Amino acid sequence: MKKNIIICSLFFFISSCTSIPKNTLNVCNIFSEKYLWYKFAKKTERKWGAPIELQMAIIKKESGFDWLAKPERTKIFKIIPWKRPSSSFGYSQAVIGTWDMYKKSTGNTLASRVLFKDSSDFIGWYVNQTYKRLKISKKNYFRQYLAYHEGWKNYKHYNKKSNVVGYAKQVSIQAKKYRSQLNRCKRKLNKKKYIIF
Repeated sequence: MKKNIIICSLFFFISSCTSIPKNTLNVCNIFSEKYLWYKFAKKTERKWGAPIELQMAIIKKESGFDWLAKPERTKIFKIIPWKRPSSSFGYSQAVIGTWDMYKKSTGNTLASRVLFKDSSDFIGWYVNQTYKRLKISKKNYFRQYLAYHEGWKNYKHYNKKSNVVGYAKQVSIQAKKYRSQLNRCKRKLNKKKYIIF
């Protein structure tokens, strides 16, 4: 009986941590539904200086908060499924090479792309690296996302891709909305001291 209760509890815990939030347009609703995400995002902000609203806007754009998100497969003759265009995976859509660089740099060798906690920390690390390498302010949502999407080496060529500029504008607008929403609910979120991380 005890074993069944533990298994069920574990199942519901994992489900609650991995399911897509009901309203991804409002960050207060997201954190109300998934309070641990707020704790993780806040910890990342303190550690790396990456604003919570930027972290969440990047995740929304990259994966839509789907922990198992992957790029769609390419197709041969427009009908036969073939390879995926990249190794992007998880909340942050980090590719394997950059994820391995993150793990080596931080010592977080057990990090997983399907965990929100690790994805949040990865984004924080990346934003901080972008600041160091390209001197882009951590509050410049537009340019931070351009560097996130294109990579540090390809960042200077972003203006050749109008779709990427459009994506960065979307992330910037979303981050500003999230920031405004957070200003209204952060005090309430911070009052929940019973979960310590």
